[in-house]
This record gives sequence, structure tokens and C-alpha cells, in this order.
Amino acid sequence: MQLAIKAAISGVLIAVASEMGRRSPTWGGLLISLPLASTLAVIWLWRDTGDTEAVASMVISSTVYVIGSLPAFVVLAILLRSGFGFVPALLAGLAAGYMGYLLAGRIGQALGLI
Repeated sequence: MQLAIKAAISGVLIAVASEMGRRSPTWGGLLISLPLASTLAVIWLWRDTGDTEAVASMVISSTVYVIGSLPAFVVLAILLRSGFGFVPALLAGLAAGYMGYLLAGRIGQALGLI
């Protein structure tokens, strides 16, 4: 039951951000950029385990990978504004994000963050 509640809350957040983005891309972008899902995940991890070290590790890892995800969004926006179709731009953005995640993960490991 707990998993279903977590999934429902997370789904509602995504649906609200999507609807808000349809009405106002700026406000939708702001809402989806807020660490709402991450904050909920941190709360649930702490509630489920009580392990503050696991929470701290998750927060640091999340930060490293958020930085790694930035190329995906930049590439997607640039390609869409340059006239590329949505699907090719999305695929290129996903590829850039994948490379960003790999790089962020390696840097995070080298620095002892993750």
C-alpha cells in the first residue's frame, strides 16, 4: 500500500507540472525544476530506514546526477529552437543526457562523492 501511495503522489506531481506547462511553460518549468520528487524520495527513504547517512549519500548523488542531466535539456532546447523535429531532438537530448550522466558519475566517483 505504501508503494502505491508513493507512486500516486509522484504521478500527481508530474501530471500537475505537465498541465501547468501547457498553460505556462515558464511556470511548468519552474514547478518541474523544484526538487519536489527528490524531497519526497528523501523523506520516504528516511521514514523507511531512519538512516541519515543513506539520505545524505542519496542527496549528494542526486546533486551530481542533476548536473549530469543538464546537457540533455540544453541540447533538446537548442535543437528544437533550431527547427529540428521533436523526436530527433528528444533522442539527441537523451544521448547528451546519457553522456552527461556517465561523465558526472565518473567525476563524482573520482571526487569520492558517489
